[in-house]
Amino acid sequence: MKQLTKAEEQIMQALWQTGPAFVKDIIEAMPEPKPHYNTVSTLVKILIEKGFVDFKAFGKSHQYHALITKEAYSHKTLNSLAKSYFGGSFSNMVSFFVKEKEISVNDLEQLIKKIKDHDK
Repeated sequence: MKQLTKAEEQIMQALWQTGPAFVKDIIEAMPEPKPHYNTVSTLVKILIEKGFVDFKAFGKSHQYHALITKEAYSHKTLNSLAKSYFGGSFSNMVSFFVKEKEISVNDLEQLIKKIKDHDK
């Protein structure tokens, strides 16, 4: 799976939020400042080429939909992050966030609980 640019990821976030959508719907789902219609249209075409998006034609209009779930992309991205920066260790990654005070004790406790519940 190819890595998305920040702009491409914003388009995917909008598609994951809206479900199948026309370009105008994608733009509406995006944060301010809204990108230009042609910019979004070009990015969607790139996402089609990369295999992340497909479409259904309705005359001259196209309704776009994601071919990959947000969860699948998140999983791939986090695995890549762990591999590239933390030697493949999620433990090292969590330790980094603890050291940087990016994760609270409460968040850690909830994470441990989820891990224990998953192992049952």
